[in-house]
Amino acid sequence: PDSRPVGKHLPRARPLRLLIPKISVNAPFTDLAIGRAGRLEPPPADNTNLVGWYAKGASPGEPGTSIIAGHVDTATSAAVFANLSGLAKGDRFQVVRSDGRSASFEVDSMETFDKDTFPSNRVYADTPRAQVRLITCAGDYDRQVKDYTANLVVFAHLV
Repeated sequence: PDSRPVGKHLPRARPLRLLIPKISVNAPFTDLAIGRAGRLEPPPADNTNLVGWYAKGASPGEPGTSIIAGHVDTATSAAVFANLSGLAKGDRFQVVRSDGRSASFEVDSMETFDKDTFPSNRVYADTPRAQVRLITCAGDYDRQVKDYTANLVVFAHLV
């Protein structure tokens, strides 16, 4: 497949802050890695206003798929992506980058996936366009495994 960038894109730069005015998100970034189980490790749970990005993947605005994850809540309170489900197709959000630029993204769709059947390829696969996935927990909280049963994924592209 042709992997040359398609459409608008920016050079690589670290994301500094995520701004989603519609749901009052203004959060700094931390780096995330893929854990031993092959899943993206979540951001530290002790900071409710923090989002993580998969630092070995595309940065927000670069060609490819940039992965940004945040908690819906913690043991003590609602967290950064508590209202992520309030976004809709056409909504916009920004990522402030280390190069002084701000990358704007528009929501294409939002889908909830059961964790047991999470479509990793569809969510994580790189695209020739500059895209972002915002990911948080959804569904029911399973007290036995101390985790939610599903993930909410927001698909968005650079505008």
